[in-house]
Amino acid sequence: MLDLQSPPTVQPASAQDWLATQEKLRGDYSTCAADFSMAQDLGAYTAAEHDLWRRLFRRQSEVAKRFAASAFLSGMKNLDMSADRIPDFEEASKRLRQLTGWEIVAVPGLIPDDAFFRHLAHRRFPVTVWIREEDEIDYLVEPDVFHDFFGHVPLLTQPIFADYLQEYGRKGDEAMAMGATKILARLFWYMVEFGLIQENGAIKAYGAGMLSSATETEFSVASPKPQRLKFDLARVMGTDFRIDAFQETYFVLDSYDELFAAMSRDFAPLYRQLLATPAIPVRAIRVGDTIVNIAGAVNHC
Repeated sequence: MLDLQSPPTVQPASAQDWLATQEKLRGDYSTCAADFSMAQDLGAYTAAEHDLWRRLFRRQSEVAKRFAASAFLSGMKNLDMSADRIPDFEEASKRLRQLTGWEIVAVPGLIPDDAFFRHLAHRRFPVTVWIREEDEIDYLVEPDVFHDFFGHVPLLTQPIFADYLQEYGRKGDEAMAMGATKILARLFWYMVEFGLIQENGAIKAYGAGMLSSATETEFSVASPKPQRLKFDLARVMGTDFRIDAFQETYFVLDSYDELFAAMSRDFAPLYRQLLATPAIPVRAIRVGDTIVNIAGAVNHC
């Protein structure tokens, strides 16, 4: 399970100020640029770190074969992702540039909202350089290279999802100006980290948060415990989320086109509406919700 932190809603004046607000961050920020990018230094990884990648990759690849969306599996093939060692970001970027115009930028760890949004808006995906410790193989507080690369990068090879992420990044400035960063972050949380999609009458996982997890992938797709709701932009952005446990609610797409189409909406009225109302509890069911069961059938509330 990955305990991803929600982003801050107030931006400090500088990178140094932002770092000063963080109690402790895992990465080494001493050599990063103003946009928090840095060199990967592939030669610095130890044999033990490459072996940990290999074991994580083997485990999660088997999970993905059973439960992942076809676009994710296709993305893994498109990348020819390394199974035995931590990938070379530049080699992966060469493939991404050819397929969708994206590239990877190495970062020391979590970065502030403005830098994150700016990278996405310019088709650059930040990937953490360090890998978790041996005793963190099943639970991680901050995203590491395995979560970021294995979980996120495959879908960057898919044009519609790649375009969606760029548009998401372009929405960042407005969200920060309106104090609505947390509202926009819910869209990333539910639809990038923990998104589900219907394929051929079945539910499949494509979110990085679950696909880099040992157990949440199967839980999200096959367990009767969580509720699964059909994607609705306002519902997603109005719903609170958990960072310390499996999700209690997942949102399900009919296609990735729904995400890209949602980006054409004017978010400002939605921000004003949601800022004025309490967040929807994670387990709530509301009138107008469409419940999607495990087999893909729907029930309207």
